[in-house]
Amino acid sequence: MKKTIQNYIISMLSCITFFGVLACSADKETPQNTTINSLAVNKTSIEANNTETTTDIIINTDVTAWLMNSDNASWIKFSQAGGTAGSTTVKITVLENTGVARTGKITLTSGQAEPVEIAISQKAAPVETGFPSYNKNPLPADASGMGSTAVQLAAKIKLGWNIGNTMEATGGETAWGNPKITKQLIDLVKANGFNAIRIPCSWNQYLANAKTAELKAEWLNRVKEVVQYCVDNDMYVLVNIHWDGGWLENNVTEAKKDENNMKQKAFWEQIATTLRGFDEHVLFASANEPNVENATQMAVLNSYHQTFIDAVRSTGGKNAYRVLVVQGPSTDIEKTNKLMLTLPTDKVANRMMAEVHFYTPYQFCLMDKDADWGKMFYYWGSSFHSTTDASRNATWGEEADVDKLFKSMKTQFVDKGIPVLLGEFGAIRRTTLTGADLTLHLASRAYFLKYVVKQATANGILPFYWDAGNTGNNGSAIFDRSNNTVFDTQALNAMKEGLQ
Repeated sequence: MKKTIQNYIISMLSCITFFGVLACSADKETPQNTTINSLAVNKTSIEANNTETTTDIIINTDVTAWLMNSDNASWIKFSQAGGTAGSTTVKITVLENTGVARTGKITLTSGQAEPVEIAISQKAAPVETGFPSYNKNPLPADASGMGSTAVQLAAKIKLGWNIGNTMEATGGETAWGNPKITKQLIDLVKANGFNAIRIPCSWNQYLANAKTAELKAEWLNRVKEVVQYCVDNDMYVLVNIHWDGGWLENNVTEAKKDENNMKQKAFWEQIATTLRGFDEHVLFASANEPNVENATQMAVLNSYHQTFIDAVRSTGGKNAYRVLVVQGPSTDIEKTNKLMLTLPTDKVANRMMAEVHFYTPYQFCLMDKDADWGKMFYYWGSSFHSTTDASRNATWGEEADVDKLFKSMKTQFVDKGIPVLLGEFGAIRRTTLTGADLTLHLASRAYFLKYVVKQATANGILPFYWDAGNTGNNGSAIFDRSNNTVFDTQALNAMKEGLQ
């Protein structure tokens, strides 16, 4: 038997609670009537900020009873879920939004009138506007031990070596198969003709607090310890932010520009402060191989470099005069020649270097399997081509190309007082070869290393060999880090000969 209208209203009102259930239980039917009545609200839309917002709406109706429900009950609440004829004020509360912008709706229904909808929209949570400053104790500028300009410092750097696949390794210093860096290893490197070391470093995986970009003190101190090994050997040392998970490298874009500049500033304030006491033997590098393909991205990269320079300088002390290194687009020589037409501004004159890398031709230096567009090269150099394995001879990127590329960096930077650091170069060993093929390959590889060092030096470019250490098949290792011995005497001697 159908309930009377009076009993229905009493039953329906018993369901209403403040911020409570949005509708009565399923057995309570909306009253039906063949007469069309009016059901009106004073607002058909509500636009809310990301904070909790309450809005009054006024419902005017001559229906016997009406109900209210929402399609997003988790964040849209109202003070009552139904009412009767007359004028009723209902408070609509939109809860705080900590995520992206969102929309929803409220619907008023009655069997005696057409339903009415109220559209709800809410703004997204604000984007973090910045991290706290880590330049908490800036010092007065200190020129002691910092007397060399970039050009004068470049003249002191002869041959550099990368501690590859170690302090930038995802998962920790030993995660990619190399032992922890020891003073004995650095002593070995120095004793074998290198007077500079590049330390690729990751930082993002060593966050103490991701919300504030605070780095772990123990990691900052570990990097400082390794830097000290180098300085104790009277070696020049370059500290960078390497690939680091790609947060900067893979996001040289307008969309990420502001966010990345905030992190760049926070990281370099902490790194620079930790290493501030070292003299001119220590150089800082803004990034590693930032992916840049066009002028728009180049402008973003320059903003990252500008943030780096400003952050380091702001910490004062010896950092006020430290030589700083900025990377070309993808550290590719041709892209750098085309796109890096301006440099960031430094308030200290003559303390900047540019950085590029060199793995040309790729098919000889790094390619480890054939592709449909080309084969691996095993033999490089006009005097080192194979007559029995001719399909593996280099067909481009040989002596003339090296000469041309290095000369372009000399013209673009070196001749204008900006030294160029060849932060990485090298060529892997093809250990699957045997017999005469292996002998010819290793000889051509040694010639490549010698030629690169010789031509880099001739053009005022500072060569740093990439050594991945005890990983894989020792494809690039000069030193065996497990026992601190020379692993590849042929390659080592070739690079030394290139300096002569």
